[in-house]
Amino acid sequence: MHFRGVIHILGLLLVFLAVAMLVPIPFSLYYGGGDALAFLISASLSLVVGLIAYKTTHLDEDLRPKEGFAIVSFSWLCVSLFGSLPFLISGTIPSFTDAFFETMSGFTTTGATILTDIERLPHGILLWRNLSQWIGGMGIIVLSLAILPLLGVGGMQMFKAEIPGPVVDKLAPRVTETAKILWAVYALLTLVEALLLWIGGLSFFDALCHTFSTVATGGFSTRNASIGAYNNIFVEYVIIVFMILSGTNFALHYRFLKGDLGAYWRSREFVLFLIILVFSTVFIGFDTYRVYDGVGEETARNTLFQVVAILTGTGYATADYEQWSFNSQFLLLVLMMTGASVGSTSGGIKIMRIYLLVKFVLSEVKRLLHPQAVVPVRIESQPVSREVLANVMSYFVFFILLFVLGVFIMTWIGLDLTSAFGAVAATLGNVGPGLGSVGPTDNYAHIPEVGKWLLALFMLLGRLEIFTVIVLFAPDAWRR
Repeated sequence: MHFRGVIHILGLLLVFLAVAMLVPIPFSLYYGGGDALAFLISASLSLVVGLIAYKTTHLDEDLRPKEGFAIVSFSWLCVSLFGSLPFLISGTIPSFTDAFFETMSGFTTTGATILTDIERLPHGILLWRNLSQWIGGMGIIVLSLAILPLLGVGGMQMFKAEIPGPVVDKLAPRVTETAKILWAVYALLTLVEALLLWIGGLSFFDALCHTFSTVATGGFSTRNASIGAYNNIFVEYVIIVFMILSGTNFALHYRFLKGDLGAYWRSREFVLFLIILVFSTVFIGFDTYRVYDGVGEETARNTLFQVVAILTGTGYATADYEQWSFNSQFLLLVLMMTGASVGSTSGGIKIMRIYLLVKFVLSEVKRLLHPQAVVPVRIESQPVSREVLANVMSYFVFFILLFVLGVFIMTWIGLDLTSAFGAVAATLGNVGPGLGSVGPTDNYAHIPEVGKWLLALFMLLGRLEIFTVIVLFAPDAWRR
């Protein structure tokens, strides 16, 4: 492991974080929240530590894959550690465990919160929560590759670690150009949604905050009742559309904007994404109709909103889905772990992995019936290598094992079974609200400290899709 190279780049990332911490200051001063000094101190500390780390080290060799994994994993830990400073210094979250949990939830776009009264927070802190999700949505490393050409050295290793799905889609020959393309699409979605929400009746501040968390599929809100607090049909439909767009592979958006109008419909994953959305909405809609003997436009809209919010990992709420039947709640739990598309800002296992897993199982059944037959697994007529299939199966096994282990530990420290299932699924799937005592009208404040640290780890594992973090526990990762 080339530690100097790792520390060198982490230093640059802390410098970037320091600049990002200056963004909430104008809002703090305008609204008079009294938190501007906390951001100034936090930015100064991050800048000093970052510059020391950057100036005292250097990149003497190309980065190898294991350095890429280390940089990506440690970058989330570093930004979550320093990103918690505004909460601690301002006194809005005095506990270090709680501040770290909230910050990790932000940067990993999970949206789980320990805050019991969000509306009492200063505007600068509210913006920082949502800005952290926006930064983490497309990824700190991808952003750095886009704006810091110095990170072009060994950049592909970090890009693969940051976007570790079955297939890394390079849209340009150079990884820096790919990162810039992804961020350009991300910024375009941000701009369009912010304008629509502002036109739809939200204040500029609320429109900006909710745009940050929507395109990042994060789910932090400036209101205790989340999106349901506005009771605005136009706003809800705008957010539904942009949650779907943000849960879609960003490469498809780029191709569509370049004139490939059929890019979405040629993508098997996108079609399956829509099928899952429609099926889940119709199932829960009929279930709601059966239980409550009737369904109107509001109920149908709330059903669609919650299905999209849970599947994409955004986690917004317009209704208390814990009042729905157990059938509907179980389906939502499955959606939490499923996630949306590879190459999107959502978490979870991802539809492409599940699709490949099902195709592989079917091919194995066919091979058992016809031992001499060659039955390749294909995506859109392209054969999938055994290496990719092995990665998909390994990921699925790791995900389930972590889920089982997490539920066991959470019940051991005192949570009931429903809450344990919900908390682990919601953090490992980067959704935010779960079931039971961590449902859409509750929070994570009551979780014991050891549970919060475990769930923070699950957020990191879910955001970096397990392998990026797990690989660092292998002894070979640290040997020369």
